[in-house]
Formats: sequence, C-alpha cells, structure tokens
Amino acid sequence: MIKTRCITLGKFEKNAINEDAVCARKNMIAVSDGAGGGGLFADRWSKYLVNHLPHNPITTAEQLDEWIGSIWETYYNKAEESAKKLGGMALDKFYDEGSFATLAAVWKQDDSTCRWMTYGDSVVFHYDYAIKELTHSFTSLANFNNAPYLINCKDELNPDGFRCGTFPLNKNSIVFIASDALSHYILMMYELSRKEEFVSEIKKTVSSNSKNSNLIVKAQSLPGIRFEKEVIDKLRKVISDKSVFCKWLSSLYKKGFIAMDDYSLAVMYE
Repeated sequence: MIKTRCITLGKFEKNAINEDAVCARKNMIAVSDGAGGGGLFADRWSKYLVNHLPHNPITTAEQLDEWIGSIWETYYNKAEESAKKLGGMALDKFYDEGSFATLAAVWKQDDSTCRWMTYGDSVVFHYDYAIKELTHSFTSLANFNNAPYLINCKDELNPDGFRCGTFPLNKNSIVFIASDALSHYILMMYELSRKEEFVSEIKKTVSSNSKNSNLIVKAQSLPGIRFEKEVIDKLRKVISDKSVFCKWLSSLYKKGFIAMDDYSLAVMYE
C-alpha cells in the first residue's frame, strides 16, 4: 500500500507569507514554490497549480503547456479582481508580470513505477535503502545558484524548463519532493557523505562564492555524515509533525546548513 504525506512551513520571520503549496493524494504528491520576487499572488498561484493537477501524469512540455492553458483563465480573472482592489501600481505589476511558481509532481503509475515531472528548482528524489543510493530530477548542486525556470499565469512556457522521468517504487525505495532550499540541503549532505565521488562538483559549487557555497563550507566541517540516518530517516520522521519539522529546520538554519526560505516536503513510500 502506497502512503503519501506532505508538509510546508513558512520562513522564520514574523508575518511572513508562505508562498509554497503542497499536495498528497492517494497516488500523487506535488510541491509548488511560489516565487515572490516578481509579480503578485505567488502564494495563490502555487496553491492553484497543485490543487488543479490532473490525475494522470504530465509527460511532455506540450502536455504541461496544454494543461496550464486549460486552467489559467479562472485564476487570472480572480487575481485581476484582487489586483484592482489593491490599486493602480499593483494592477500594473500584475498585468506586466503576472504570478510565478515552480512545480514538481509524482504520480504512481503502477505497482513498481512512478512518473515525475518538474519545472523549476523544486526537486524530485528517489532513495534506495538497499543500495544506499540517491537519485534526483535536478541537474547539479551548483545550478541552485541559477535563476529557476518559473511557470507564469499569463505567459507561454519555455519548454527548456521541463524535465520528466520515472523512478522505481518498492519496499526499498522512498520518493519525495522538496522545495529548493531543502533540496539543496538534501543534495549537499548526500554529496558530502560521498566526498570522493562528488569532489569536482563540490569544488565547483564552493568556488562560486555564493550563499549556497557558504552553506557547503559550513557543512564540510561536520566530522562524519550518516546520510540515511541524518537526512532520509529524519525526513520520514518530520513529515507527520509540523512542530518537529519546524524544530529540525530551525536547528539546521542556526547551524548555517540551510538557507532561509519557505520549506516544503511531500513523500511517497510503501
């Protein structure tokens, strides 16, 4: 029996709006990270996307474009009304920029396979307990420094931002989705736990002198990383308790291992 769970937490700041949205249905999980750096109503757009995801997998950029084409207008009209109430500058901003969000989703396809798609830097992961190996939908640790592809409520998609694939589903595997800051932490800890294997990627990311490279430098000081126990098992534990999720992330942030952000997680496992 497949189990699905999801959880989301806003930034550790007073009155901060959580712009992420999560979804866990019987055979599907999803995360959308609303991008508040541009446009308006990122929190609404991310929720709208996950709430309207189809029951069948999206397998091509064309299908993603068609699906957004079939749902955007209802959202746009309601958001436009809200922007009008806010006044001229807000309305101009909405007309000019719209609303932005990433999207990552996983559908259980059959008893042994799930199909995933992503657009942006929310990441789908698969961990195999039997061989202790993590695989994922993203490109590389260094690419978290780049501006992500974003779905806009009024503009056409760039097909280059679409990624898709399949992961196995069995008693030895767990599939999960995380928003970007949490994804960076997960991938960083995995690569640091296997330094010899990822030496060039770690070196490249550290040399970028970005906020993410500072996180890696800090985490490199850890004496030994037991990835399965400290990350995978921890994710399974915190997914069901928001206070535990908050406490764990707050501790990681204070230690300098994770960036300040909204944090979202959705899991699928037997």
